[in-house]
Amino acid sequence: MINNITRRHLIATGMGAAVVAAIPHSALALSDAGARALIDKVVGDINRVIATGKPIGQMIGDFEGILRQHADVDLIARSTLGADANRASPAQMAAYTDALRGYLARKYGKRFREFEGGQIEATGVRQVKSWHEVQARVNLRGEAPFDVRFLVSDRSGRDLFFDMVMEGISLRLSERTEIGSMLDRRQGNIDALIADLRQAG
Repeated sequence: MINNITRRHLIATGMGAAVVAAIPHSALALSDAGARALIDKVVGDINRVIATGKPIGQMIGDFEGILRQHADVDLIARSTLGADANRASPAQMAAYTDALRGYLARKYGKRFREFEGGQIEATGVRQVKSWHEVQARVNLRGEAPFDVRFLVSDRSGRDLFFDMVMEGISLRLSERTEIGSMLDRRQGNIDALIADLRQAG
């Protein structure tokens, strides 16, 4: 049984877990309503997966699909790899991004059943610089509610979330620290990191 702080961190980062190369914006830029609608969809999709009662392996596949559809994993990948992303080849970045998506789905998806019966509700939204911040309240059974902030951008050409911050903890920054340590243990070998990420989580 994990403690309350760990559970809160996991549910926050798990949305998102599941996370941007800039491209020209469309004429219809991201709005407050669009950002909130995205997070409502993410939360609804996750709750539906949990409610199916599928075997955990199948649930993880569904969670990876949610990340693929709603998260800017390209941005999260570059952010978590840090400066080392600049020396990675295009093929390495593509492989790393794919491995990271699976890693995040496995790492946090395994814990989602512990949150069955809880409720996550968007409570507000505001624009911050070039992105939007959606505030949400998380209610878990038998625990005090807590707030989570989803960061949403359309810089990829679609409305996607690229980070989540819970009680000051950023998904991107926390995973950047973890993955940086993994890369250091492999003497900076990106291919070895990719291979290990495919088995981790």
